Amino acid sequence: MSTPEFQAYRLHAGPAGDAPQGRFDTLTVDQLSAGDTLIKVAYAGLNYKDALAQAGRGNVVRDYPRIGGIDLSGTVVHSADPALPPGQEVVVHGFGIGVDCDGGYAEYARVRHDWVLPLPRAISLRNAAVLGAAGYTAALSLHWMEHCGLTPEQGEVLVTGATGGVASIAIDILSQRGYTVCAMSGKPEAGDYLRSLGAAEVIAPPDLSGPQKPLMSARWAGIIDSVGGKLLAHALASLRTDGVAAAFGNAGGADLPASVIPFILRGVKLLGINANSPMPLRRALWQKLAADYRPARLDLSSRVIEPRDLPQALAAMLERGSTGRSVVRFS
Repeated sequence: MSTPEFQAYRLHAGPAGDAPQGRFDTLTVDQLSAGDTLIKVAYAGLNYKDALAQAGRGNVVRDYPRIGGIDLSGTVVHSADPALPPGQEVVVHGFGIGVDCDGGYAEYARVRHDWVLPLPRAISLRNAAVLGAAGYTAALSLHWMEHCGLTPEQGEVLVTGATGGVASIAIDILSQRGYTVCAMSGKPEAGDYLRSLGAAEVIAPPDLSGPQKPLMSARWAGIIDSVGGKLLAHALASLRTDGVAAAFGNAGGADLPASVIPFILRGVKLLGINANSPMPLRRALWQKLAADYRPARLDLSSRVIEPRDLPQALAAMLERGSTGRSVVRFS
């Protein structure tokens, strides 16, 4: 099936030692990465990994040129899979899109059929992109925390890096589930925003310059952490008996200078969250995002931008100049 030429935001290799050069190119479908399913992209999310790729940091993208965007929503144009008929609304995230193969920052995307998830009816294309990899990570964190016994009756849940995309959605989901949420943020101006998402309290990060105690007063029943490093170690020391923490970020550093004492004396659990999970789990959690885990305040935690604003918006993410989730509209 032929399609017209279309626009894509592609990263091109820069001069040796320099960041890649991002620009809008006019392409045909034949210039996309290989795949048996063609999707007309409606929206694509802006993620920290996309921002790192644009800046040439972290060795995120190795082969150029590359269309960025690690998640997208849209409608099927055609597919080798009869379970994906033309017009089917879908979401795609992970599997290396936007990194190892072309991603969502284009009017069309071509991927493998077994990477494509039909959208539950209750989730719009816009909200699917707002959720995207971030919303899935938030849902996956809570899924495994509840699997380990976390319930609203056990006490407060701390969400660190609270203005980030994953954290903002996590606050919304937790509050809808009946949890008492404490949001931790280094942005004092974000207090009203975080309370509007459902946070019962907003606190600043602790002073981590001095030596840290291996065990502190027990406060948190659960922790959803996007920061890592010393902040996660500090929070673990304040988990209550049988408390559980889910960790998926390293904005505060990849090292974890923690003590084993909370694990031994309080039986706390630290869960590593890898959002590139198998498709059966993805299907189950997207159904939860349409029902039990459905956020109620996505309009408050998200904004829609136009493709022309994409490079500047990605750059702002690295300067801590963004809040919540941004999605770019392609159709």
